[in-house]
Amino acid sequence: MIAKIKYDFSGKLWRHSASLGWYFISMPKNISKEIRDQLQWQEEGWGRMKASAEINGQRWETSIWFDKKTETYLLPIKAVIRKNLKLKEGMIISPSIFI
Repeated sequence: MIAKIKYDFSGKLWRHSASLGWYFISMPKNISKEIRDQLQWQEEGWGRMKASAEINGQRWETSIWFDKKTETYLLPIKAVIRKNLKLKEGMIISPSIFI
């Protein structure tokens, strides 16, 4: 088993403005800065970094994306996770990220 760093945080679920826009939670700036400072070498193209995420016992493999405008990583929330947990835009969500 490979050890991973766990980050816990809370944030508002929001939807990207593009049609059929993805849903995200913006990670706090302090956590984003720590990840960027310490783990940026793991990023692949476009600031993407592989991660696992968990919300209320629902765990999935994903990637976080660094947004240069806000200087935060964005966690995309899959439709199946939103459906299973009845998550709606604007709700405050408390995920865990494993990198």
